[in-house]
Amino acid sequence: MEHPTDCLNLRELELLGRQRLADSAHPSVVDYYLGGAGDERTLRGNREAWAEWRLRPRMLVDITEVDTSASVLGLTLSSPVGIAPSAMHGLAHPEGECATAAAAAEAGSLMTLSTLSTRTLEDVAAAAQGRWWFQLYLYRDREVSRALVQRAEAAGARALVLTVDAPLVGRREALLRRPLQLPPDLPLPNVGPRTPGTESLTHMQYFDSLLDTALTWRDLEWLQGITRLPLVLKGILTAEDAALAREHGAHIWVSNHGGRQLDGAVTAPEVLGEVVAAAGDREVYVDGGVTRGGDVLRALALGARAVFLGRAALWGLAAGGQAGVAHTLKLLHEELALDMALCGKTALDQLGPDLLHRR
Repeated sequence: MEHPTDCLNLRELELLGRQRLADSAHPSVVDYYLGGAGDERTLRGNREAWAEWRLRPRMLVDITEVDTSASVLGLTLSSPVGIAPSAMHGLAHPEGECATAAAAAEAGSLMTLSTLSTRTLEDVAAAAQGRWWFQLYLYRDREVSRALVQRAEAAGARALVLTVDAPLVGRREALLRRPLQLPPDLPLPNVGPRTPGTESLTHMQYFDSLLDTALTWRDLEWLQGITRLPLVLKGILTAEDAALAREHGAHIWVSNHGGRQLDGAVTAPEVLGEVVAAAGDREVYVDGGVTRGGDVLRALALGARAVFLGRAALWGLAAGGQAGVAHTLKLLHEELALDMALCGKTALDQLGPDLLHRR
């Protein structure tokens, strides 16, 4: 396969992306993207858990027209699939996050931009054409976080996504064996200016030193007080925390950080039902291990409003830049529409638990 559009599914795109990264000047990037925490039980479980839900298709339904459109915080998507925040797209392709954002805009999708972007949020905003959220880590220095939030709001972000499952970085042993070597000229323009005395730290060591490990639910009030944007909490895995998110007026993103934080943590399919039940009128999103349109279908049937792609988008980007990301989204869109039709469903509001049988 020489071109991403030759790939018939996301697994083939992953192989092509990995091959191109391994052939590049920065092979440790493959370890960085692939790796999980500890024994990687949760990383493996993310993919395996979707298959625990079998589909119960209905027959003799007119499926001439299948509508996959979805609404996420008032924005219409052509398909309920967006792109999750992930760090340093510039390691996968020279155009970095701008290529990812342009592909999402072209597809009628949505990109969530990581604080650890290699392109300025203003440049990515222009490429995203209004179809983007901004992912935030809260720093000990609240004024640096305030400046980032104000920049994102001024640039047209439609929501803030606060990552809540990474007060400390998980033990990722593949990276301990072969540390990620960042090019010295790789920019991280949204992290904030260096503070005196940190010159000897690597990019990642410096970033980790900024994070507020004392972050609690009380801090959400401060964040909501400096912005008019909707707030999404990324990293929720229990009904208890979903209820607290609802009480604090936040929407909910079910995620275990791609299996990169707490090894042994539950997977999204295992807890999505309880989280949705506790979320009330809050929107619920999900990521983790999605490789097929059928996985998207299962997530929606369990109550998610939309599904977000982490590694899959990066593999598409590595395989072919904007065209690779566009093909990633196209494949899932086509697979979802086909699986819906074969299940006798013609719109997303017809998807519910009655579609599923747990193995």
